[in-house]
Amino acid sequence: MSSQARILIVDDEPAIRQMVCLALEQASYVCLEAADVSEAQKKIVADKPDLILLDWMLPNISGVEYAHHLRREKLTQDIPVIMLTARTEEDDKVKGLDSGADDYITKPFSTRELLSRIRALLRRTTPHAVEIAVEAGGLSLNPVTHRVTVAGKPLSLGPTEFRLLHFFMTHPERVHTRERLLDSVWGNNVYVEERTVDVHIRRLRKILAPSQHDRLIHTVRGSGYRFSEGI
Repeated sequence: MSSQARILIVDDEPAIRQMVCLALEQASYVCLEAADVSEAQKKIVADKPDLILLDWMLPNISGVEYAHHLRREKLTQDIPVIMLTARTEEDDKVKGLDSGADDYITKPFSTRELLSRIRALLRRTTPHAVEIAVEAGGLSLNPVTHRVTVAGKPLSLGPTEFRLLHFFMTHPERVHTRERLLDSVWGNNVYVEERTVDVHIRRLRKILAPSQHDRLIHTVRGSGYRFSEGI
């Protein structure tokens, strides 16, 4: 990922935007600003960002609602999102991840931690080193074109779900602990809780459910998950 990656900060607090933009520019990123969803949409259309920092509490529409919208739209469905929130309860964090966010960071946060999260997420959303297309039970994934299809029909996956599915399909018939999935899909230098794995697997299963490919992801009680065409 280029050091000139474009980061859009969506927050209605000017002081937060100023602080974040200063840190981003010092780290050689291009900073885009928006005070609300309407302004964010204009910035996205004019100069599609590589990553979005999205505040939970926004005027008119919440960041959680907007994250849902971003995941539904073709233009933005693959853009990684980090939720900025003052909420610290686990249920709130899970709600943020369920909305389509790939990561979250709680306020107040240090710019050092924020930059670390951004770098990690941008690394994880770059193309995989392995460029061979994989297939399982009519489900196909091409890491070069970043497309997933079922019987030739495309499926819309967020960047984290894509990486998770790619890892599963390239490492089938093995039981993977949550810790291993975190290390392999998220990276071992990222501050992410093991509960995050369950949230994204639930989201991936929901996407695969209409074609019944959710059955390929097996929960191994007390151990983790296995991707298999068998029972």
